[in-house]
Amino acid sequence: MNELQLSEPVLRLGIFLGTFSVFVVLEAWWPRRQLSLTRLRRWQSNVGISLLNQLLARAFIPVSAVILAADLAETGNGLLNSVSLPVWLDFVLALLLLDLTIYFQHVIFHKVPWLWRLHRMHHTDTDFDTTTALRFHPIEILLSACIKLGAVWLLGASAMAVLVFEILLNAAAMFNHSNLSLPVSLDRMLRLFIVTPDMHRVHHSVIRSETDSNYGFNFPWWDRIFGTYRAQPQASHESMQLGQPEFRDAREALPDRLLTQPFR
Repeated sequence: MNELQLSEPVLRLGIFLGTFSVFVVLEAWWPRRQLSLTRLRRWQSNVGISLLNQLLARAFIPVSAVILAADLAETGNGLLNSVSLPVWLDFVLALLLLDLTIYFQHVIFHKVPWLWRLHRMHHTDTDFDTTTALRFHPIEILLSACIKLGAVWLLGASAMAVLVFEILLNAAAMFNHSNLSLPVSLDRMLRLFIVTPDMHRVHHSVIRSETDSNYGFNFPWWDRIFGTYRAQPQASHESMQLGQPEFRDAREALPDRLLTQPFR
C-alpha cells in the first residue's frame, strides 16, 4: 500500500507532463484555429487554476481513487469484487463503467442549474487548446473527485483499472481539447474509438444546442447510444464561435474573474 501511495502520483505526474508537452508542440505545429488571446494570457489562468485545484484536492480529499480501489480489493467490497470474472473482463468492465459514470456526471453538470454555474467556467474559454482541459472551477474538481470515489466504491474496480482509467482520461482530455488539425479521414476513423478535437470542439460552441452535445471525454460511444452525438457544428470549425455569450470580455480570462464566475 505504501509503495502504491508513493508511486502513483509520480507516475501520473510524469505521464501528464509528457502528454501535455506533446500536444502543446503538435498544436503549435498544426493549429486548427487562430487563437483570439495570447497563450501567455490564457495559460497563466488555465494552468494556474489547475495547480490550485491539485493543491485543494490533496488538502480536502486525502485518499485517491487508486488507493481506495486497493483497499476495496483487500476487503472484497464493491460489485466487481463480489463476482468471479476473468481478470481481463473485470478490467474492461471497470474502464467502461467508470467512463460511463463520467459521461453522466458531465450531462448532470449541464442540466442542473447550480452545477452548470460551476461547470460553465470551463466553457467560458473563448479559445480551445490543450490548457482548456485544465480549466475547471475548484468546487467542481472537489465534487468530481467525490463522485469518482463513490463510483469506485460501488464498482469495486481494481486499482490497476482505476490507475489506467485516470491516465487515459487525462490524456484523452488533453487530446480532445487540443487545437490540433487532423486530416478529415483520420478524424473520421479516430472518433469511432476516442473523442477527437473536432468532435469535442462542437461541445464548446456558443450555441446552446451544440454545447449540450458530445459530452464524452474519453470514449465516444455513449453520445451515440444516448442520442447526444452531433457530428459537426453549424458553422465551420475555423469560424464557429466558442465560449459563453455573457462572458466574452478578455478580462474574464483573469484568474480572479474565473474563480468568481459561478457567483456572478
